[in-house]
Amino acid sequence: MREPAVEPVVGAVVGAVVGPAAEPRPTATRSLGAGGLPFAADDPVLARAAWSRLAEPADAVAGALVTHLGAPAALEWVVDAVRDPARALRGSAVEPLGSEVAADRLMEGVARWAPRLERLDPRRELRVLERLGGTLLVPGDARWPARLAALGPEEPFALWVRGDADLAALTERSVALVGARASSAYGDHVAADLAAGVADRGFAVVSGGAYGIDAAAHRGAVAGGAATLAVLAGGVDRFYPPGNQDLLRRLADGAGAVVSEVPPGSAPFKQRFLARNRIIAAVSCATVVVEAAWRSGALSTARHATRLLRPLGAVPGPVTSGTSTGCHALLRDGAAVCVTDAAEVAELAGPYDGEAAPAPHDGAPVPGRAARALSRRRMPAEVEALGERARQVWDALPARGATALDALARVAGLAPGELLAGLGALELHGLAAQEAGRWRRVRRADGGAGRTTSNG
Repeated sequence: MREPAVEPVVGAVVGAVVGPAAEPRPTATRSLGAGGLPFAADDPVLARAAWSRLAEPADAVAGALVTHLGAPAALEWVVDAVRDPARALRGSAVEPLGSEVAADRLMEGVARWAPRLERLDPRRELRVLERLGGTLLVPGDARWPARLAALGPEEPFALWVRGDADLAALTERSVALVGARASSAYGDHVAADLAAGVADRGFAVVSGGAYGIDAAAHRGAVAGGAATLAVLAGGVDRFYPPGNQDLLRRLADGAGAVVSEVPPGSAPFKQRFLARNRIIAAVSCATVVVEAAWRSGALSTARHATRLLRPLGAVPGPVTSGTSTGCHALLRDGAAVCVTDAAEVAELAGPYDGEAAPAPHDGAPVPGRAARALSRRRMPAEVEALGERARQVWDALPARGATALDALARVAGLAPGELLAGLGALELHGLAAQEAGRWRRVRRADGGAGRTTSNG
């Protein structure tokens, strides 16, 4: 959840440290030393592409810094801060109240971003995107979805797109249909029917490209002749999940678009799935949860929709169905309105005027291939119980083999202290192990807390 105080406080600190946005210093290439950054850091598009690699999605501190200084000057400041943190913050003239907290948060951000600076070169990812026939969009482009501004400092730095690059037009009249990956036949039928129905009424369909409800919604939209947008948690060069590759390729080839805020080569970690849900909610006129269990990730999309003051609907299911308990909770709590057909979804979304709202200061098993993929992505309960840092480190550890500490820091996007804390918690509970300076996952063996086996 974004903290409303982040943007003004961090803005005050960086304003005092590096001066107003209208007077940026020279580019970061001069600040990094003899080697310099290997790309033109004063190019706003390249700088935003670099930030999409440097910071994890929804990093509000990075967003506030870029908003205040602009992407090129913010990148330069980070390079300087990595070289000399004391010098970067010397001479701060902000009021004592809040200034120390803001400076601490800013330098914590620098520690998170520093491991990725060494190999930072967005030109590589842009070449991959070009080979795929894709497009990079940044704020200010006429094709950029204006509603994303409602996310404030959590607005994406850039969007990597395959397919129809005019996301502003594609999402002008759009509905997000989301729900459980482990969906029921009932949920799949309702999702496809709703998608085809809103398509007939001139709405595009936005979802996450996942198994279950997402896939049914995308297919229903395609069947109804409407464009549909899939927002991925990983890079657009690797369609995930594997079982939906043909569907996602169809979207990228003309039935809509596939989009991500992280560059090609980025893996679809759990935290990125949760972060991408804010984009699904933000670009749509309304969000409808078709089917969701108590802990479904679709409920995070619903929370983002309510935080952004966007219309939210939920489809009721059988009272005996575990895959509809999340929808029933939304209805019982008054967070969502009940929708049962496409006409009601269109009514929910139709009155919305298209302007960005102001930003406020398991279910049933899936058979076959889908179930196996879900099982590979499911995080062990022991890891879930250890807290956010341990979960982020577990996500970043390779499923097979081992990795060095510096490589793990780049993948996880964590400061060294945070990374070591997460690794320590995992190691203490027998969930990670170090061998010859490299770290790997381990799992508790069935029937014995003291024995461990490799996850690979």
